[in-house]
Amino acid sequence: MSSGGGDGTLDLTRFFPYRLAILAEAVSQTMAQLYADRFDLTRQEWRIVAALGNRKRMAGRDVGRLSALDKMQVSRALARLEGRGMIDRAPDPDDRRNQVLSLTAEGRALYQKIVPLVQAREEYILSALSPEEVRTLNALMTRVQARAEEMLRRG
Repeated sequence: MSSGGGDGTLDLTRFFPYRLAILAEAVSQTMAQLYADRFDLTRQEWRIVAALGNRKRMAGRDVGRLSALDKMQVSRALARLEGRGMIDRAPDPDDRRNQVLSLTAEGRALYQKIVPLVQAREEYILSALSPEEVRTLNALMTRVQARAEEMLRRG
């Protein structure tokens, strides 16, 4: 599938990065309806809660990478989550420049309320595909992501 018209023009509606961004935004907005409206969480806050949700503790430096957030987004979201009593921060005994993060009991309870809801939305969205198509989509996304990351490393 080419996004070019053969004459040096670009058909934005067929340009892969654009279509992927539009898809990601649509899916993200459907999820945000849940955690923003019902639980007063921003996308960034939810991503951090989700990243910490299936871990006991995590180094602060790893949160941004895992949640695909930049340092400023992580810092603001962590401050708000900490202010709401959702996370704990502790010094990293192995690296004084870092912090170790964990969900509080309240944060874990919130995570456990949200997970079934976002999983139901994911299931509904993916129900447009057959199980085989979902497996294929996952495999293709993995391959495309690996290729993009390879390009990033090469510069």
